[in-house]
Amino acid sequence: MANAPTLRSAIKRKPPGLRLERELWESGAPIVAGIDEVGRGSWAGPLTLAAVVVPREKRLYKVRDSKMLTESEREVMFDRVVDWADHVAVAHATQHECDELGMSAAQKLAAQRALAGLGVDVDHVLVDGNWDFVETHPITTIIKGDAISLSIAAASIVAKVTRDRLMRAADLDYPGFAFAGNKGYPCPRHKAALAAMGPCAIHRRRWAFMDDLRWSGVPRVVDADHEPQLELFS
Repeated sequence: MANAPTLRSAIKRKPPGLRLERELWESGAPIVAGIDEVGRGSWAGPLTLAAVVVPREKRLYKVRDSKMLTESEREVMFDRVVDWADHVAVAHATQHECDELGMSAAQKLAAQRALAGLGVDVDHVLVDGNWDFVETHPITTIIKGDAISLSIAAASIVAKVTRDRLMRAADLDYPGFAFAGNKGYPCPRHKAALAAMGPCAIHRRRWAFMDDLRWSGVPRVVDADHEPQLELFS
């Protein structure tokens, strides 16, 4: 197992804990999965969701909400979480599924894939936020759950690192969009690249801002009752 990073003083306090997990274990739910997603607001790439079942007796320290960690810290903690957890699964909804299904349905699809990928019958799911996008299992929704539940915090690291690696790989195929840096999210360089070149193959094409872009041979995806401004360039 990789050595844990030394935590900066700003994030040492109030680590996520196991209070919710213990309450569920004691109530007769032995398999509790924490889940978290990343990429919902991105303009390119997949929506990624991780599910993690943490062990009852073996604690892993220095796990934090992925947003609190630097990229290098997340990379170290990713390996530690995978080695430590009882079960880990990652699933995606592709950019095409995000377009075709809509973001809410795509998130539900990724959640089902991740839970199935754990390979165990999950008794209860801990979800970050206040929306039940699982629907098939008993759940507890937790506002800022990635700062409260160790299971969700671990899942946030696994999801973030997995998707970031995919987007860094995509940067090699589509270097003009700076995916290695922005991970598909909007930023000035990403917006400028879209305005100059139009979307690439991994962009989500149902976003409203796409109406005003230059278009290459990549087909536009729209609702049936919407007529986009479509320009084709060779």
